[in-house]
Amino acid sequence: MTAPGLDVRQFRAFVIRPTLHKLGLWSPAAENLLVGTALTESGLRALVQDGGPGFAGGSAEVSGPALGVYQIEPATHRDVLANFLEFRLGLAHRIGELRARAPDPDEQLVTNLAYATAVCRVIYYRRPEPLPEAQDVEGLAEYWKQHFNTPRGAGTVTRFVAAYREHGVRSES
Repeated sequence: MTAPGLDVRQFRAFVIRPTLHKLGLWSPAAENLLVGTALTESGLRALVQDGGPGFAGGSAEVSGPALGVYQIEPATHRDVLANFLEFRLGLAHRIGELRARAPDPDEQLVTNLAYATAVCRVIYYRRPEPLPEAQDVEGLAEYWKQHFNTPRGAGTVTRFVAAYREHGVRSES
């Protein structure tokens, strides 16, 4: 497995943890789940899914495949905004504070790590099932597969577990 492009400890400490605290959605399990998601989806290296959209004229082609370190699909992003955050104004406001004026929101999944982290967390948060225990890597992997990658997705529980165990670095909290 290739080493991640970003330092996992720094990504955890300076992006994931403070973003989740700002949202009021931090827990050790949520933090570990997002670390594992980023490691599995992009290896903390890829910003646009292979064969994905380019950026033309400063804006993302929003119909393309997954974006950012969490590899969030634009359709999923728009669904979170329109069908979940629209009805949770306090959470929507906190996420809005993380978003810059430009570029457009889909492109910020690539360019704005805090915003992408917030969107990723909300994708999980809108699920009614509780998160697994923080140190249950297999449980976190199964949760990721079911609620983020989806049963039809190409990712595997085995790949999540391997990426997390190799690079996930235990939470200091």
